[in-house]
Amino acid sequence: MQMIFVNGVGLEVRRLDAPAGAPARAPLVFLHEGLGSVAMWRDWPQQLCEATGRAGIVYSRQGYGASDPVPDVRGTGRLRPDYMHREAFEVLPGLLRALDVAAPVLLGHSDGGTIALLHASRHPVGACVVMAPHVLVEDVSIASIAQARDAFLAGPLRERLARYHRDVDVAFWQWNDVWLSQGFRAFDIRADCRRIAAPVLAMQGLDDAYGTLRQIEEIAPTAGRFETEVVPDCGHSPHRDQPGVVTARIASFLAALP
Repeated sequence: MQMIFVNGVGLEVRRLDAPAGAPARAPLVFLHEGLGSVAMWRDWPQQLCEATGRAGIVYSRQGYGASDPVPDVRGTGRLRPDYMHREAFEVLPGLLRALDVAAPVLLGHSDGGTIALLHASRHPVGACVVMAPHVLVEDVSIASIAQARDAFLAGPLRERLARYHRDVDVAFWQWNDVWLSQGFRAFDIRADCRRIAAPVLAMQGLDDAYGTLRQIEEIAPTAGRFETEVVPDCGHSPHRDQPGVVTARIASFLAALP
């Protein structure tokens, strides 16, 4: 584990080696969910790197995991509705430059999937694999995020998350506050998705409580390869609910790349 500084902010980064003897390929860059971190991926990134014959880079965004916290997260540091745009267009490019990585394969879950799509709309990538991304705001998403707030305040969620974040309150409230803000209801990146030229694989659980299948159906790039996969018996986290199915599908998709 190491700390990489981007725009003066220390970000927790974990590097994963490619399997011994694997040919040189673009690395996988893992982009976590709205309450995720390096540690919350557990060992799945390593499994996917082995299955695809690629190296990997896993990092925690500011305020998550062991990365630097967000000062005054519920005041002057409160995230704005464009926070995923800023991550995709400012932070991620800076991190990739610092790591000397060009045109990686982006692999994002939930908020991380949205960030991956936004980055791919403006920057060269080898491919973009997203699981349960958010391309627009739906009522079902807001309802589930409001339930998460209740579970954090009066249920077991805070204690569970505290194992994975240096400052669990920063990690939770930066995400929850912006999603439940009135300004975020207009969030919509479908026009950005139309501009993606790289191959895209979009996966979503059939039982996802945070969004309907519109979230992957409406990515719809106007050029390039685009595939969707609906995963049965699966909620918002395909890589945790159906790891074998998801790993095999991603490996097959990436194997067809040049």
